[in-house]
Amino acid sequence: MVDEVCGEWQVSIRKACQALEFDRSTYHYKSRRSGQAALEHRIKEICHVRVRYGYRRVHVLLRREGWRHGQNRTRRIYRELGLQLRSKTPKRRVKAKLRDDRRPATRSNETWAMDFIHDQLATGHKLRVLTIVDIFSRFSPALQPRFTFRGSDVVAILERACREVGFPATIRVDQGSEFVSRDLDLWAYQRGVTLDFSRPGKPTDNAFVEAFNGRFRAECLNTHWFLSLADAQEKVENWRRYYNEERPHGAIGNRPPILLQNRAGATSPPTCLET
Repeated sequence: MVDEVCGEWQVSIRKACQALEFDRSTYHYKSRRSGQAALEHRIKEICHVRVRYGYRRVHVLLRREGWRHGQNRTRRIYRELGLQLRSKTPKRRVKAKLRDDRRPATRSNETWAMDFIHDQLATGHKLRVLTIVDIFSRFSPALQPRFTFRGSDVVAILERACREVGFPATIRVDQGSEFVSRDLDLWAYQRGVTLDFSRPGKPTDNAFVEAFNGRFRAECLNTHWFLSLADAQEKVENWRRYYNEERPHGAIGNRPPILLQNRAGATSPPTCLET
């Protein structure tokens, strides 16, 4: 605006600022802020994968990677890029684009898939079962029925399963509250496990666990009455052992999954990282 007045009326910058009631120091100010293209690019990358993360969690991940700017800068860039969780659905679909580096698993404990399935006791009490399956071997490290789950419960079950069969490199999960919790995020960070999130509303992104859940429901949940939580835990565990050790699986040559589970090559838990 000042330059336009100077050019049109042929007056000095001082007179133009006086006429516009504009401070000359503001006109002459030059920003000293360093370039932020690299930071913007990294924030976009994080939000493409962690589609339900707000700027605070994005900032925590940036700090882990060595960035040393303040949280206010992360918030400003996050908003300038239009990454707020309340953005319209088309934009959210763009942010939730499936990553291009997904490849078929080539060994056991390379990629696990995890999900919840719902059922009920004979009394009508609601029941949830945490299901976990190895994508390569189809081996199920854990099936755990409970009335309710929190992020800390999922971590405890994973820790027990990993101590028995080894830690996976990647776990595919959906956008459920237990899977985006801080407890699971911290556990995965400490254990060197990557959490691969499905796109919102796209269950086919985690098709292996969906197929496993279908077999589990048809062969176990729909064929039993569960009289109590303890009864459900016993029957579910019996089916898991049968599925792993005896049931022929067509996708792996009609062999039981345990034959492809490489226990000798199972990864050991790494040393916990500092948070």
